[in-house]
Amino acid sequence: MRFASLGSGSEGNGLVVECGDTRVLIDCGFGVRETAARLGRLGLSPTDLDAILVTHEHSDHVGGVPAFAARHGIAVWATFGTLAAVSERFEGMERVYGFDGHESFAIGALAITPIAVPHDARDPVQYVVSDGARRLGVLTDLGVTTAHVEACLSGCDALVLECNHDIDLLEKGSYPWPLKRRIAGRLGHLDNAAAAGILRSIDTSRLVHIIAAHLSRENNTPELARAALCGALACSEDWIGIADQALGFAWREL
Repeated sequence: MRFASLGSGSEGNGLVVECGDTRVLIDCGFGVRETAARLGRLGLSPTDLDAILVTHEHSDHVGGVPAFAARHGIAVWATFGTLAAVSERFEGMERVYGFDGHESFAIGALAITPIAVPHDARDPVQYVVSDGARRLGVLTDLGVTTAHVEACLSGCDALVLECNHDIDLLEKGSYPWPLKRRIAGRLGHLDNAAAAGILRSIDTSRLVHIIAAHLSRENNTPELARAALCGALACSEDWIGIADQALGFAWREL
């Protein structure tokens, strides 16, 4: 199994997971041509994808899904609540599947376990994806951790973990107060310290890849995210990967 990012941040998100001939794209917040170009950087074409898994209905995650899936005939999977929130965008499309956010399912060689998370969306989830031997946890877009989140992520072999903001940078930054309150709230986004706290609370003994994701351009830096995560893992800072908005990150093998 391997995984790579098309890009991560408020301007668009996409993460590819591959096992054998099975490939899924988690979220698609880019336009049709841009998504194809970013896949091309990874050596893939749109027709290589078996499905798009949606985490929630915010535009940086679902914005590109309907047009891209319709253009290339790709199946779409989303929670029933997410589909209800954006039903008009998928009207008339075939191969759009709803699922219960508490029930696992399979796509080809990959087992998909949704994780219900606290976020200001209709029915948001994140995912653990497994080939039966190794587990990748993908956790972005949540305001606070929960016992359920930590139980799902414990023992993963790789994590893509939200480090959206540094609390001090957010408080001192130029965002209007209501937006600051939303980001830092229990239905907003994880800050660096909260992400590090998750790592301290779960079993990381199998971890071979850790990627900081969904970093705010204004309210965080890669250096601050790395420092927080390596402090929790007692590792060197260069072991912490960063999911960049423009470039994502290249293939990581499991």
